[in-house]
Amino acid sequence: MIGLRRKIFLETERLTLRLPVHADFRQWATLRRGSSDFLSQWEPSWADDHLSRKGFANRVYWSARSEAAGTALPFFLIRRSDNTLLGAVTLDNIRRGPAQSCTIGYWVGESFARRGYMREAVNAVCYYAFGDGNLSRIEAACLPENVASRGLLEKCGFKYEGVAQSYLQIAGRWRNHVLYAMLRNDRRGRTEVG
Repeated sequence: MIGLRRKIFLETERLTLRLPVHADFRQWATLRRGSSDFLSQWEPSWADDHLSRKGFANRVYWSARSEAAGTALPFFLIRRSDNTLLGAVTLDNIRRGPAQSCTIGYWVGESFARRGYMREAVNAVCYYAFGDGNLSRIEAACLPENVASRGLLEKCGFKYEGVAQSYLQIAGRWRNHVLYAMLRNDRRGRTEVG
């Protein structure tokens, strides 16, 4: 981890993880638009201005404010070999005090899925969260039928904890989600999910 003017970025073997900047708009909009069918089955419905320059500018401002306030770390995944934007991973709802916890969310463009990029990014972000971030617990949720996301979480060391009824609206419907968590000093061992 390297801190630069309080802005956090992480580097892995193939990726740089950093906050979004205004110059990312064109790549981001192209990637999201090209992956819309792939992503829409797992995400809340997009706002009307989701792919607009103004909507993206608001996302950049929110990212900077959240990082500065310590309430979220929204990272873009940039492939180091060619500076291509691949997706994003966010530590959100960072809670301090007795909780020392957060939630993690992520997405990857369809053409970059199942190539190990997100696993590399999630591992780096969790390592940072438990180390320099001084967190104790990272929570995740995904749709039960999202086999790829569940597999990613389990490969990264998250453990299944249960089901949250009507957790999020996905494609306009309240949907149940399976819950996972990773603890800084996890002694629970591997949990098989049926």
